[in-house]
Amino acid sequence: MQFIPPTHSLPENTFILLRDFIHERTGAYYESDKRNILMDKLSPRLSAHGFESFLDYYYLLKYDTAADEEWKYVINALSVQETFFWREIDQIKALVDVLVPQHFTDYPHKPLKIWSAACASGEEPLTIAIALNEAGWFGRAPIQIYASDASPSAIAKAIQGLYRERAFRNLPPTLKAKYFQEESGYWRISPEIHSRIHWETANLVVETEIKPLAAVPIIFCRNVFIYFSDRAISKTIQLFNAAMPTPGYLFVGVSESLLKLTADFELQEIGGAFVYVKQK
Repeated sequence: MQFIPPTHSLPENTFILLRDFIHERTGAYYESDKRNILMDKLSPRLSAHGFESFLDYYYLLKYDTAADEEWKYVINALSVQETFFWREIDQIKALVDVLVPQHFTDYPHKPLKIWSAACASGEEPLTIAIALNEAGWFGRAPIQIYASDASPSAIAKAIQGLYRERAFRNLPPTLKAKYFQEESGYWRISPEIHSRIHWETANLVVETEIKPLAAVPIIFCRNVFIYFSDRAISKTIQLFNAAMPTPGYLFVGVSESLLKLTADFELQEIGGAFVYVKQK
């Protein structure tokens, strides 16, 4: 007999309570027309607890002693881990061809630290590492790459280093052959490249979690702000600005704009790509 999971309704008043609390804790904001999406993502958690209503689940997240542990499941459920290698590569080429040489011209012996701030399952920081290695930088300069995501399950996948075929739709076949080994229907990243990344979980709206990571001259925070409210974006950018040195370089997704949200970063074209630059 086939098991049919119980269905749960999400009344508007409960949706607003839950949505606003999620927004406060994660930055992600669900408009009213996304109510069903939120309901579908979180319904399995209600079933896991045996709850009959989303209001019960809201009370768990708000007041229960198990709330901190449950939030990990919430973030995993809400996270969007759709990404791929060599995505928006023009920005990474600007990093490799312009910003990295510029850094080591100005500071020959100072390690360059780069942070991928919403790395999902790791394709972005690994792309950065591959591009740097292709340009020969790892052999001649101290470069440290940090990668984080709010989702523990995403970071677990990144640490595992195994990827499905769909992650390679932009990666040149020669690079796939050079840096990946087929393994039981997956592809494993080269251990040498994988070891270049320092992985950890960090929530972009929690100052204590991102302040140490943001104290770097180059941040990639791409294709996450499309899920944030303007208020949450502004808060995150302020945290970045407070921690980053000057000059600092912030890469966001090509479909994302900060022009109306911050005066702390100036949009510049560098190496054929657009970058937000902290200059004061």
